[in-house]
Amino acid sequence: MVERTQIINAVTAAIKQAPERKFQESIDITINLKHVDMAQPKNRIDETILLPQAIGVKKIAVLGKGDIVSQARNAGVDLIIGPDEIELLGGVPREARKMAGQYDFFLAETAVMPLVGRWLGQRLGPRGKMPQPIPPTQDITPIVERLRNSVKIRSKDRLNMSVKVGNTGMTIEEVSENIDAVVKRIVGRLESGELNIRSVYVKTTMGPAVKVM
Repeated sequence: MVERTQIINAVTAAIKQAPERKFQESIDITINLKHVDMAQPKNRIDETILLPQAIGVKKIAVLGKGDIVSQARNAGVDLIIGPDEIELLGGVPREARKMAGQYDFFLAETAVMPLVGRWLGQRLGPRGKMPQPIPPTQDITPIVERLRNSVKIRSKDRLNMSVKVGNTGMTIEEVSENIDAVVKRIVGRLESGELNIRSVYVKTTMGPAVKVM
C-alpha cells in the first residue's frame, strides 16, 4: 500500500507546481487500473466513500412526501421533490438533466421509487445517481450528514476514474488523509488489490498531474 509520506510529497508537489490563482482550486486524484476486465459489470467500481476530512458542501435532493419531507427540511437538504413534481420533471428532459447534474446525492422514500425509475431513471441512472431508497421509519438525518462528507467514484467500463479529494484551502495533511481513504477503499474492491493499480496521480484544477504511486 502507498505510504502516507508518498501521498504528502505528491500533494505538496502538485500544489507547488500549480500556477498561482486568486481562487480556491479543487484537488483531484485519478486512479488508473490494470489487469481488470471492465466488460464484466462485477469488476466496475461504483463507490460512495466517506472522507475523513470534509471537502465542501454536497448538494442533496430528497424525493417523497409526508414525514420524509419534514425530516429533509430539518436536515437542511437542498431540494425536495414531491411525487407530482417527479412526473412533471420526467416530461421535461432538459430540466431533468439539469437537476441530475446539479445535485450530488439523491434520497427517495421507497413508495416513490417506481415513479423515480419511470420518469427520472434515464437521467439519474447513467450518472450513478439513482436515489438511495428510504423506508418509512428510517431517520434520514444521519444519512444526510454522512453524504455531505462523502464522494462518489465510478469507473463505468473504463480503467481510469477521477474524484475530488480536497481543495487548496485545506492543509496538505487533510488532503493526503482523504487520498489515503479513497485509495484504500478502491484497493479493497479490486480482486488483486494493489496489484490492479497501475498508477495514481494528484493535481489541482489548473495544475500538472503529479504521480502518487
